[in-house]
Amino acid sequence: MVFPSYYSKFSCIGGKCKHNCCIGWEIDIDSTTYSYYKTVGGEMGKRLDESISHGAEKHFILGDGERCPFLNSDNLCDIIINCGKEHLCDICAEHPRFKNELPGRVEMGIGLACEAAARIILSEKEPVTLVGAPKTDDGIIILRDRMIATLQNRVEPLDVRIEKMLSLANFKLPEKSLSEWAAALSSLERLDKEWDECLALLKGKIDFEGFKKHICTRITEYEQLAVYFVYRYVANSPDFYEVAVRAAFSALSVGIIYALGAAQFTKNGDFSFDEQVELCRMFSSEIEYSEENVYSLYDELV
Repeated sequence: MVFPSYYSKFSCIGGKCKHNCCIGWEIDIDSTTYSYYKTVGGEMGKRLDESISHGAEKHFILGDGERCPFLNSDNLCDIIINCGKEHLCDICAEHPRFKNELPGRVEMGIGLACEAAARIILSEKEPVTLVGAPKTDDGIIILRDRMIATLQNRVEPLDVRIEKMLSLANFKLPEKSLSEWAAALSSLERLDKEWDECLALLKGKIDFEGFKKHICTRITEYEQLAVYFVYRYVANSPDFYEVAVRAAFSALSVGIIYALGAAQFTKNGDFSFDEQVELCRMFSSEIEYSEENVYSLYDELV
């Protein structure tokens, strides 16, 4: 089992969460948990039966405001309260954690779509290490680890590190303008209309020089983002060609998040750490958590 050095810092903040993962997402129920829910009696059993779609793909029926039917008025889970957290369905128990099964290891991490996880990742000041990583002779994992080491070489500017990371995969980003990337992003499936408002800022004038000065003491936030994307996506590539595409996706993601931050800075005259956390959470929710969107961007990169 392998995980980033910040992994153990994560815990759900429950009712304090501003963007609850129990709102706006269709929540599938795995077969084991569904079988348990069918055994629950009394009022809770009735609620479960009435709140689940019992078709081929079992899932909770969202209520008003697309809330999970078991998210109570305090933004706490009635299933945990009444049945215990051990009886959450897999997706609820694991989110925002992700798992990649690789040769000789299972790699775990926490995803940016959770604001608490994003805050942990972006707050890290020291280079992230991979805890429990065994020696390997797998070429893709070895290359991925070289990419991470390259991104963490703080002797060089981050943009140079990212270029060198891409060169390890013999890949360059396509020559597209920011407006073209904004159009590509705008064509994808979306969850929140606020994402459209963010993307619209990319079509205006952006003070990149002013933003560079503003953000210069916080450049580790972008290093941690780059390492996060490379760690999450590259090692489970099916072949070396897709290693290059996924490395490019990682570089593009950091570039888009940086440009969106610069656009917000241009509009507001400031760009706080809290705004960075929210921007990364939104990007992750809109892009990472739609497999269709991720693969659409892969196609834009080749």
